[in-house]
Amino acid sequence: MKPRHKRAALIGGGLAALGLAAYLVLNAFESNLVFFFTPSQIASGEAPKNRTFRVGGMVKEGSVKRDNLTVAFVVTDTAKEVSVSYTGILPDLFREGKGVVAQGKLGDDGKFSATEVLAKHDENYMPPEAQHAVDEAQKTIKTLK
Repeated sequence: MKPRHKRAALIGGGLAALGLAAYLVLNAFESNLVFFFTPSQIASGEAPKNRTFRVGGMVKEGSVKRDNLTVAFVVTDTAKEVSVSYTGILPDLFREGKGVVAQGKLGDDGKFSATEVLAKHDENYMPPEAQHAVDEAQKTIKTLK
């Protein structure tokens, strides 16, 4: 084989390896990407089914139902609501009427099955995504009146 052909084969092999590495990195990035949706967006059908994402808002008063480690509650942005079920230990600051962000999947039945639940950490804080969801829902309610 001539040196010119060896050099071309080496460059081609290097480009193929670089392309494969880029594909693997982008694929890993996409599988770990988690989007945030509000209950209003979920109700309008914008959220993907059977794909991991986050939902946030306020835990509706009187909606928390406990059965051993399984907890069912409703997340609301004051305009729409989403039923959430979670099996595990909830954060200490999880309360009705407080901000929450849950990560999981939306089932075909419209219920959200959470794998992780995050709660606010002090009296004045609400997760930014949840605060934005509540603010947007309030704007929507005011424009409809």
